[in-house]
Amino acid sequence: MAQPSREGLPPGPSLPAIFVTLAYMKDPYLFYRTQFQKYGSPFTVNTLRGKLVIVTDPEQAKQLFTASPDELDVWGADALDPIVGPASLLLVAGNRHKRDRKLLTPPFHGARMKAYGAVMRDAARREAGRWRVGEEQSFLRCAQAVSLEVILRAVFGVQSSGDVEAWSRAVTGLMDSAHPAGLFFRAARVAPFGLGPWAKFLEARAAVDRMVFDEIRDRRAKERYGDDILSLMMQARYEDGGVMSDADLRDELMTLLLAGHETTAISLSWAMYWLHRNPSDLEAVHKELDQLVAEGRFEAEHIAQLPMLEAVCNETLRLNPIVADVVRLSHAPIEVGPYKLAAGTAVAVSIATIHEREDLFERATEFVPKRFLQKKYSPFEHIPFGGGHRRCLGAAFAMYEMKLVLAELLSAHRFAVTGPERVGRRGITLGPENGVRFRYLGSRVPATSAREIKANVV
Repeated sequence: MAQPSREGLPPGPSLPAIFVTLAYMKDPYLFYRTQFQKYGSPFTVNTLRGKLVIVTDPEQAKQLFTASPDELDVWGADALDPIVGPASLLLVAGNRHKRDRKLLTPPFHGARMKAYGAVMRDAARREAGRWRVGEEQSFLRCAQAVSLEVILRAVFGVQSSGDVEAWSRAVTGLMDSAHPAGLFFRAARVAPFGLGPWAKFLEARAAVDRMVFDEIRDRRAKERYGDDILSLMMQARYEDGGVMSDADLRDELMTLLLAGHETTAISLSWAMYWLHRNPSDLEAVHKELDQLVAEGRFEAEHIAQLPMLEAVCNETLRLNPIVADVVRLSHAPIEVGPYKLAAGTAVAVSIATIHEREDLFERATEFVPKRFLQKKYSPFEHIPFGGGHRRCLGAAFAMYEMKLVLAELLSAHRFAVTGPERVGRRGITLGPENGVRFRYLGSRVPATSAREIKANVV
């Protein structure tokens, strides 16, 4: 017999909101893990925005991800608003979200998305061409250069190398100036006498905004459209025949920058880190790539289908999700596990904690990509891109880019990771604290004969 739902909020730590926020900012993985071990799922924490119920169970996550869009809304939008703007798909809700998502979906699926494969591979080759044997550097910085070029060429339609460099400087300046304090604490958003971190952020944001609006106005005036995502967005029509305004286009472009630049670079960095700390997994990926080279099929469509390469990407995203959670605000009473939560309750699915559950992922703290070859996980167990009607729009694009960039770099180059790595805060995202330092060992010649591939002689 089903147990009756309990009214009220689940138990949780009685820590003051400021302590919870600081602990979360420092290491949300550890904070959620510790509370889950004490209270189970769900539990409640105090935050500067009020009570927040945390879900760390896949069945409870399913309850949230399958709820009607009318029942759940965005929570904590003011942390992202300064970067992406109020019209961002990440922040709008209800009919506006449904309408905008429908308009923006086509460029990220099917043949349209696959057409950007050449851009991704070319960007990886150009970055590798800058390396010198014996040189030590940050793989995160290298991956940022690759992912930013992909965004600029595929999304913004920037073509010339000079323009790519100009845009890169402006965007990098913006991302580097997005200090966590200004995003998490409204009181930190002050710029006395035009000085301080917030002033630096506002100046960097204004520089990017000028470039974005100049590009949009120029294209509208000259009707200069191409195959890039900005062109597709500008030509798209709502059901009533209307088009996106310049301001709305700006906010969606900033959303794609945030969601598709820093996040992909972080995931690529972690993948390189874990592969080079687990030689047998690196060897398995090399064999897959070498097989394609030997067969003359080293093309994007075949690379994207490699099972071990995909498993590496999935395991990387499991072990090091870019954000620790996804948060929603209930518009109606909603059941989460044994609790019936009142309308107006904020609820978060802890991606990191679900990904660490030993009952779902044996040896959960270890990098074991082959688990994804042995089992298919549900969309409520492996959730690096969130879930439900607000699941990341660019998930397929991000996975495609991860596979192609890793394939280009691993097939033709050799590396040595030079130090241990741990998770650190990077604005609103989480990434490798030291940027994954590596030493470049030079070019790699793929095995081409069946005997070489079997023995992995490289």
